[in-house]
Amino acid sequence: MGRPSSLTLRQRFARYLLSLFGWKVETDAPDIAKYVLVVYPHTSNWDFPIGYLGKMSLALKLRWVGKHTLFHWPYGWLMRALGGISVDRRSRNNVSQQLAEVYRDHDEMIIAITPEGTRSYVPHWKSGFYYIAQAANVPIALAYIDYRRKRMGIGEPFMPSGDIEADFERIRAFFADKTACYPDKAGAVELPPKEKSSEPELRRSA
Repeated sequence: MGRPSSLTLRQRFARYLLSLFGWKVETDAPDIAKYVLVVYPHTSNWDFPIGYLGKMSLALKLRWVGKHTLFHWPYGWLMRALGGISVDRRSRNNVSQQLAEVYRDHDEMIIAITPEGTRSYVPHWKSGFYYIAQAANVPIALAYIDYRRKRMGIGEPFMPSGDIEADFERIRAFFADKTACYPDKAGAVELPPKEKSSEPELRRSA
């Protein structure tokens, strides 16, 4: 963790609120300007306020991805102010390529993605985060909220190797000892069946 003297008032306040409920952020933020942040597990509405305080405590400026229709008038400005990035699934360029261009256009960019896509149990993850990182040539970092220990943090970023099955093994091992608020709802850290033992093209779905 960073030294307390180096923390801003906002960070101190976030850590104080977390401490009131027994929570602690146990890592620093990655010291790199661009990466895809994979957030897991996600099984409860409590994940958002706890995660938001964790984001504040690390002074992270996170962005998120939404369908282009969310960014129409009159709420488009609000979605962008909240960190939203519009993607158009009808575009000739797939989502991975659209977001790769966003990364190229910014000196700093951290896009947070929950690969389960829902708070309910799913038998596999959505793999779009992997192809986004690959297309943008940026690392993947793994963020966790561990309810068993009441700890949260971010692992060491790594570049996608191109061997998605091997990289998913690495991801699965990282999250193996992290416990969701509702463990029975935590999605399996697995590739979609159609992507196992294959060389898929960049997917349209993020």
